[in-house]
Amino acid sequence: MTVVQILLALFLPPVAVFTRVGLGLHFWLNIILTICGLVPGQIHAIWVLLRR
Repeated sequence: MTVVQILLALFLPPVAVFTRVGLGLHFWLNIILTICGLVPGQIHAIWVLLRR
């Protein structure tokens, strides 16, 4: 995991998830979570980055 991915997870969570998993389920889930609120999207993005 690079510093760029961490910064993307904080400022643009869907982009960070896209760089890791592509246009899969986690990407669309992160879009929905980010629309609901930035913090849930950030948490999910960091979780995806740490998980893979």
